[in-house]
Amino acid sequence: MSSLKVFFFGSGDAFGSGGRLQSCVMVRTGESGLLIDCGATALSGMKRQGIDSSDIDTIVISHLHGDHFCGLPFLIKEIQVTGTRDRALTIAGPEDLEPRVEGLLNLLFPGPGDVRSGFWPDFPVISAGESLQIGDIRVSAYPAAHSPMAHPLSLRIDCKGTVIAYSGDTEWSDVLPEISRGADLFICETYEYLQAAGNHINYLTLLDHRHELDCRRIVLTHLGNTMIERCGSLEFECAQDGMVIEV
Repeated sequence: MSSLKVFFFGSGDAFGSGGRLQSCVMVRTGESGLLIDCGATALSGMKRQGIDSSDIDTIVISHLHGDHFCGLPFLIKEIQVTGTRDRALTIAGPEDLEPRVEGLLNLLFPGPGDVRSGFWPDFPVISAGESLQIGDIRVSAYPAAHSPMAHPLSLRIDCKGTVIAYSGDTEWSDVLPEISRGADLFICETYEYLQAAGNHINYLTLLDHRHELDCRRIVLTHLGNTMIERCGSLEFECAQDGMVIEV
C-alpha cells in the first residue's frame, strides 16, 4: 500500500457558506487522478491548486444535486475547446447522470452542433449494492439517506490498497460504519452542528456514533455556517478549500 495525496478543491455546501467552494475532492494515485464529485465551482478550485482537467482520469459522482455534479459540463466543454486531451475520461455515477450532463451542456452552451462532438466521456452507471472496477480503482456504492430523486450514494473506494470512504450527502445511517470500516480516510459530510438538517448529518449526531466508526482518519466536509464557525474546536478535522493531505 502506497501513500496517496488527497486534494480538497471544495469543502463547502451548495450555497457558498463562508465563501467556500462546492464539493470536489481529488485523489492522486501515482500518475493518475480520481475526482470525487464535481460541484459547479470545481474547475476554479482545481486551477487554484495548479490542477487542470488533463490531470483527471476518472470521476465518481455521489448523487445528482448541482453542487456535486454541475461542474461536469464546464470540465467537458474545456476539454472539447482546448482539444488537447488524448485519452479517455471515465465518469461513473448514478443512473440519469449522462443525460443530465448532456442536457446541461445544451442549455449552457447552445449552438447548432452536437454537444458530444470532438470529445465525450464514458459514463458507466453505478447503483447501490454494485461495485465497479476502473483501472486500478474499485468503487463500491451503497444507498445514502438523502433526496431519493438525486439517486444518492455513499462510496467506498479502493485505490491500490488504500481505502477512502465518502459519505456523499446523507443522514446518519448504518451504511456509514460499513463503508468506513478499516478505511484509511473517511470523508464525511457534516452540514450543520446542532440543527436537524434534513437529509444531512449534523455534528452532534456524528459524535454520538463516533464509537461505530472504525477508520484511521476522519475529515469533515460539506460544511455549513454553523460548522464553519466551530472549525478548529471540534474533535474531528474539518476540510478547508485548498487543503492537501496524505493517506
